[in-house]
Amino acid sequence: MLTRLSTIEIVAYYQLLPHPEGGYYKETYRSKEEIEVAALPARFNGNRSFATAIYFLLEKGNFSAFHRIQSDEIWHFYAGQSLNIFVIHENGHLETIQLGNDIASGQTFQATVPAGAWFASIPADNTNFSFVGCTVAPGFDFIDFELALSNQLIEKYPQHASLIQKLCRI
Repeated sequence: MLTRLSTIEIVAYYQLLPHPEGGYYKETYRSKEEIEVAALPARFNGNRSFATAIYFLLEKGNFSAFHRIQSDEIWHFYAGQSLNIFVIHENGHLETIQLGNDIASGQTFQATVPAGAWFASIPADNTNFSFVGCTVAPGFDFIDFELALSNQLIEKYPQHASLIQKLCRI
């Protein structure tokens, strides 16, 4: 059973790499076909794959810092324990998603973070690790990745200052 494996074993088995936002990842899918830039919204500056997918591992004591991308990102729960995903929508509304397998407690196996929303994640209390996946469409490109600067995010969303300070790296 995967929950008995250590994060070191999971990282080694799936050949995960450190992610700039925190945690570990590996791209597992990138569509061979692309969407031409002319068919994409203006926020994109080049062609993008139809979709991409990654494995993502976040262990106790670590977090995925606030960041945003230009595409919708669909999160999938695989193993371990629950992961809290914090989404700050453009209007300032804070949404907390509990990704996990305890549906009786309000957790969900899948959730979507909309394009352009700031989001961060951290293992829930009593979680050793969360092994999840993310599917992005149009496909992810690091040129679309923006890591939040805490002072700028707090200026825009002062009502969430304590959470932003906790889940930003710069």
